[in-house]
Amino acid sequence: MFNNQVILVTGGTGSWGYELIKQLLPQQPKEIIIYSRSESTQVAMSRTFEDDRLTFRIGDIRDKEALTAACKNVDYVFHLAALKHVPVCEDQPYEALKTNVIGTQNVIDAAMDNDVKKVIYISTDKAANPSNFYGMTKAIGEKLIVYANLLPTRTKFVCVRGGNVLGTNGSVVHLFMNQIEQKRQVRITDLKMTRFFLTLPDAIKLLFKASVESLGGEIFVMTMPTCKIVDLAEVLIEASGKENVEIIETGTRPGEKIHEILMSDFESQTTVVYDEEYLVILPTLNIPNLKEFYQHSPRVSFSSFSSEKNLMTKEEIKDILIRGGFLS
Repeated sequence: MFNNQVILVTGGTGSWGYELIKQLLPQQPKEIIIYSRSESTQVAMSRTFEDDRLTFRIGDIRDKEALTAACKNVDYVFHLAALKHVPVCEDQPYEALKTNVIGTQNVIDAAMDNDVKKVIYISTDKAANPSNFYGMTKAIGEKLIVYANLLPTRTKFVCVRGGNVLGTNGSVVHLFMNQIEQKRQVRITDLKMTRFFLTLPDAIKLLFKASVESLGGEIFVMTMPTCKIVDLAEVLIEASGKENVEIIETGTRPGEKIHEILMSDFESQTTVVYDEEYLVILPTLNIPNLKEFYQHSPRVSFSSFSSEKNLMTKEEIKDILIRGGFLS
């Protein structure tokens, strides 16, 4: 799919961007354009990869003109750029709105103006029944992306909804490891809290599968293992070999859920199981050929997909941390 193609990645200098580009380069693209705001992270990334197929463009997805210019002659867009920290979006909702909603509409317009083949939007479990402003902006982003398939354009638009990816910037794993090392304590907002987890390489592999096989208009949901945050902390404490590390409960922050869901009750009515690794949420909008394409895929047999269920054992948590390269 990506052989000899020009690919633009918004927010491409983040953790997802690094892994995406690492897995894209062996597929022989013609050019990968990394579009992001920070000069220093672009310079660092350029030195890490040292590949002349990478082009770096300074720009903000809020700037429609710059984004449209960057999309010239582009075949595929991976839209990763977002304000994604829940407390930041709660504190500064207007900034989150400008980046996550208006920025996403700008990506749609820029892609259509340049006849891009497909736009892949990276969403989050927090967009399902959102309880915080970040989740709300990502849910609106999903709606915009799905609706864009009804516009008079040849560009196809698809969403991929993930959960927490181990080792991304600001990831809880790095945070806990630092707290264990420096403070001999781990701070957890609620001891009952559960989350979905996936390693970064696995997340990108699933992202490619959705990119290749999607028609446009679907929300691909990665089925991910879940764990209790307190179990994750205990595994990391044990692996550190440090003694007398205490776990402190600090109380939930504004907008924070105890359990996340990847699919809501309402969405389950139009969701099918696709190829074992995915759920595909089909839109209530009538997008041509979409329902026919998935007519042989079985409907989901459950009403919501919560991080409270199917929890990993501590041994399984340890295995996923080893695969992610956090423990040896």
